[in-house]
Amino acid sequence: MSNHRKMRMGMVGGGQGAFIGAVHRMAAALDGEIELVCGAFSSNAERSKASGKDLFLPEDRAYNSYQEMIEKEKTLPPGERMDFVSIVTPNHVHVPPAIMALKNGFPVVCDKPLSYSLAEAKELRSVVEETGLLFGLTHNYTGYPMVKQAREMVKSGQLGKIRKIVVEYPQGWLATLLEASGQKQAAWRTDPSKSGVAGSMGDIGSHAENLAEYISGLQITELCADLTTFVEGRKLDDDGNVLLHFDNGAKGILHCSQISVGEENSLNIRIYGETGGLEWHQMRPNTLIHKTNDGQRILRTGVGDLCESAQAHTRVPAGHPEGYLEAFANIYRNFARTLRSTLNGETPDPIYADFPDVNDGVRGMAFIETVVAASASEQKWVAFGD
Repeated sequence: MSNHRKMRMGMVGGGQGAFIGAVHRMAAALDGEIELVCGAFSSNAERSKASGKDLFLPEDRAYNSYQEMIEKEKTLPPGERMDFVSIVTPNHVHVPPAIMALKNGFPVVCDKPLSYSLAEAKELRSVVEETGLLFGLTHNYTGYPMVKQAREMVKSGQLGKIRKIVVEYPQGWLATLLEASGQKQAAWRTDPSKSGVAGSMGDIGSHAENLAEYISGLQITELCADLTTFVEGRKLDDDGNVLLHFDNGAKGILHCSQISVGEENSLNIRIYGETGGLEWHQMRPNTLIHKTNDGQRILRTGVGDLCESAQAHTRVPAGHPEGYLEAFANIYRNFARTLRSTLNGETPDPIYADFPDVNDGVRGMAFIETVVAASASEQKWVAFGD
């Protein structure tokens, strides 16, 4: 039976009052390749039911808990049940539903960071390997066409051997003790029992680490870190500066901050090789700057002779801005197409098999825990591996 149809998604988390759940739903729906069919939208059963109603789901497909959702969906006929589970809860509730879903035969898309701890991440990776099921992680910034272009330019040697990588992710929204006001996003992201051992470094530093490794094709081998909690009364870091060593000998600087007043989501990266450099800013995502000592060249999404992957991840004609939701949607579209191919017993197209996976998630958790350990240590360089 050919599965030439929409992939059916079940969601864990993302109910009323949540932020990222709505982003995932918009991204999943954008290309018309995925439909939301069920969910356990809150650990509060009433809120989960109410959220299901808001999303126009049948009453019996808004479940009281993720356990109930997985168990009941499994008993439905193959033509009705969900095909995969999307997990959009705070960090400490990523792994239990992911493991249960996988063990019951359901592939998973999970928000980042992968887990609450590195030990938990490794446990999840072993379940992914054991089941052989697809697992996607929404490091959504890798979905931008010009990030794909940058990766291809590095890979094809257009910059020469990479020497230096500078990646930054400053925000300003936590410049005050916002969590004390009851603001839901601030409350869980600054709570060690929900977020894990890191604050800003887990929330946005992990994006910077993932982007640096994705574009460069290199891996961090050791780091030197300095984490700070500037806002009095806050339990986790709100600022971090990290020096990096990469496996080819390249050196790097990574900083992230949530107390950089006036900054929005200013993720940006600069990569320098022996013969050229690249610069990309998330807040101007359609532009990639290619630099040499002879001058600069501006590359634009949808214009000219871009690599196949950049073209495949562009939806609209040049000059029509594509942004955060479209990049996020590229992760979901790629996951859906790869899953559909897998269900049909076909080999997935490598262009669309390009999305972050459980190994990226484990590296992210190893990075977070190494940064925290390095910051607390008197040692200058701390080895980093997963």
